[in-house]
Parts: sequence; structure tokens; C-alpha cells
Amino acid sequence: MISNEQILAMDLLAWKIRSRVIEMIGIGKIGHIGGSMSVAEILAALYGYKMRHDPKAPACPTRDRFVMSKGHAALAQYAALAEFGYFPLSELSKVKTLGAMLQGHPDLRLTPGIEANTGSLGQGLSIAVGMALGLRLDGYGSRIYCVVGDGEIAEGQIWEAAMAASNFKLDNLVVFVDYNRIQATDRVEKRFNSNPMACKWEAFGWKVLETDGHDARQICEALDNAEQIKGVPTAIVAHTVKGKGIPFAEDTAAFHNGSMTEEQYNLAVRLLDAKKEAFACDI
Repeated sequence: MISNEQILAMDLLAWKIRSRVIEMIGIGKIGHIGGSMSVAEILAALYGYKMRHDPKAPACPTRDRFVMSKGHAALAQYAALAEFGYFPLSELSKVKTLGAMLQGHPDLRLTPGIEANTGSLGQGLSIAVGMALGLRLDGYGSRIYCVVGDGEIAEGQIWEAAMAASNFKLDNLVVFVDYNRIQATDRVEKRFNSNPMACKWEAFGWKVLETDGHDARQICEALDNAEQIKGVPTAIVAHTVKGKGIPFAEDTAAFHNGSMTEEQYNLAVRLLDAKKEAFACDI
């Protein structure tokens, strides 16, 4: 049973992740705000509740693995990793600079806690399938978690991987679909309509769960339920809002990869600080 204290801690972590993302992007720089904000609660639930991971032993063979297939949302993962001590928080200020350990897309050679180089969209799920197969062969009870974007799934490789996961009965694999309905330049249904979402994954032989992607309790319950599913992989369709928490960025393609004015940046900082303070007071 998930305690109220655990849920509040994950809510606080989600808003810390959002705050760190805004700080990393800053004023006048281009950054992936929208998709980083929409996955904050998912990452908080994975790192703060479900996954077996240890920042002091990031290569432990029995660890659970996380693959951010939509690699442009790496800023959110960097924030989570820093909060858990995989590397100093000071590294966040160096993101996307020459020689830094944190680049615009995840790089497992540079960053502790990163499991795969991603960002060429559609490839992350194939990597996750390979990990799930390998860990099963090794006899580990580890689980693989992967986040894909609802725009990203227009890539055919996603569905090849989905068929393979079902064919090999990979019940140690869980995929989150960040269902924020907006991709780089417009709404998904206008650019490459991937709806109906749940039905597609079901047709490929997956068990599908749906959840509010900004409700930590629902996400944790879905993760708990996924552990009880045997013989098939699980897809969790997480209904999210692009740019969640920042009014000028919410539900708009302009901030898929956009820049903030000084006024917008200051507003975002104020709003996020207020959210963090509210959750911190409740804990």
C-alpha cells in the first residue's frame, strides 16, 4: 500500500525535476521544455518508488533499467539522476556544453545512470527489448522500463519492437507512452495520427493500462499492477499535458523545443518554486 507520505514525496520530486529543467534551459536558449515537463511524475514514480537502483553502484547487474526512448526529454532524466546523487547538482548548469557529462541527448559513455544512447527516435524500445531478453537469459529478476512519445511511435521500429516483445512474452518490460498529444510542430492527429492509442498496443499483444500521467498515486498503482502481469509486456498509456506546470508552455507545440524570454523564465521559476514549497510543507 502506497502511503500518503510517499505520494507527497514523489509529487515534490516531480516539481523539483521541472524546476531543474527550467534552470538548465535558462533565458534565450533553445531547450525541450514541453516533453520534459510531461514526464516528470513518471520519472518521480520510477526513480522514487518502483525501480531498484543505486547511485553508488550504477552498474549493479541486478538493477532495474530505464530507457528514455524520446531522448530529447533527457533534461528531465538528468534532473532525476542528480536529485538521487548519480552526479553533483552542479553538473546541471553545464548541460549541452563542450566536454560536459550532460549532453542534449543521453550518452551512456558520459553520464552515470544512463542505460542507452537515444534520441534518434524509435530506437529506444528496441534497446529495451534487447535488455529484457538478455536479463531473462541471465536469470535476473530485473525489470526494464521505457518511455516513448506519442509522436515518436510513428516510427516503424517501435512496432517491430512491440511485436518482438509480445512474441517473446517479455513480462519484465513496461513501456510508458507519454500521451501528451503534441509533437514537434503540431498536434499528433494533424501530423501523423497514431490514435486510437490503447487499441494499437492491445492489437500487438500487450496488456494495456491507462493512467493520469500527472497523478503519482495512479502511476504507482499502475506500476504495481504491471508486476502482476505474466506472459505479456505491459504498456501504460499515461495521459499527460505537454509543458505541464508552465502556463505559457502547456499544450502547445511552440515549446516542444523552444526558448524563454526573461519574463517567461522568471514566471516559470516563481510558479515552480511555489509548487515545491506547497508540497514540502505537506510532507
